[in-house]
Amino acid sequence: MSPILPRLRMLLAGLAASLLVAVVYAAPLPALNIDIKQTSVSGISSGGFMAVQFQVAHSSIIKGAGIIAAGPWNCAQGDVMTATTKCSCTLPTGVCQVSATSTNVPSLVSATRQAAAKGLIDDPVNLTGQKVYTFAGGKDGTVPKPVVVQLGDYYRAFGLPLSSLSAVVKAEAGHTMPTMDYGVACGITGEPYIGQCGVDGARDILAWIYGPLKARQAATPKGKFIQFDQKPYEPSTGWFSFAKTGLDSTGWLYVPEACAKGQACRLHIAFHGCKQGQSYLPLTLVGGGSDLYYGTTFVKHAGYDAWADENKLVILFPQAVSTWNNPNGCWDWWGYTDGHYADKQGIQIRALKSMVDRLSSGAH
Repeated sequence: MSPILPRLRMLLAGLAASLLVAVVYAAPLPALNIDIKQTSVSGISSGGFMAVQFQVAHSSIIKGAGIIAAGPWNCAQGDVMTATTKCSCTLPTGVCQVSATSTNVPSLVSATRQAAAKGLIDDPVNLTGQKVYTFAGGKDGTVPKPVVVQLGDYYRAFGLPLSSLSAVVKAEAGHTMPTMDYGVACGITGEPYIGQCGVDGARDILAWIYGPLKARQAATPKGKFIQFDQKPYEPSTGWFSFAKTGLDSTGWLYVPEACAKGQACRLHIAFHGCKQGQSYLPLTLVGGGSDLYYGTTFVKHAGYDAWADENKLVILFPQAVSTWNNPNGCWDWWGYTDGHYADKQGIQIRALKSMVDRLSSGAH
């Protein structure tokens, strides 16, 4: 049998499944007792770049950030070639120009100040009061270590104290979300981009931002994963809006019991990377199993929920989707949605801020 036929069947099955997804019930986002100024962000790869963009755009409400395999704010400067050759090594032809200065931090710092002067982002002076964790893999050929190092340079240019920056480098890690024991071998760069590195990345990020964490008491999470409707938060773009916004129809939320009952809680936004969104359709079955779509692999195995219950942390997992101009389901960090992708007017950042506003609207 031709190897093309099984893949064609998978694609047809995926199309059928996507048609069904449209009628699956998705809950509305709840209004919770969340202090918006206790919001934090993290992400890997394109999700890391988006986390930085949201952090800088809305720095007045961000407590801290955890950035895995990503670089400075607006690194691509709206140019896909810069994104794929100087801020990462992802151009299909293999051309890579990443160096110790390839992101041009001074230029990005200047652009940040100009954006703030125009009111497109919050005053970057807010960054000085945040806590930032960065992670770079020594074997990461996708977003090499120098890009992550330059992210640290970017933060320091705005006065972030050295004591507030935890810059972790794991020599044997590839392009991966580090976990203690889930995923592929730590040095592998490949699906699901979650690696067994003996490092609990989610815990380390949250602990660096919020301080010492309480370990989960139960063997399984007490809270609930909720699939919610993302559409109410998307800016109106007309027909086939997903192709213009890059946002999936639904996202995921983890809500601890205490938060659902109205206790004061905090919000963390965890951004998946390329080829990690729930609707991403790989050409091989996920994890060697029977799952066609990527599904909740990142949502349920990146490790965030393990630290949510006892520390009253609501975890938001927004979802990007594959489109004709973004086939790998990446977050927009080079301009495939619009020219404002890195500031408050950007389609995705506007949607994300609306989600944050809704979640924190029950504060009292």
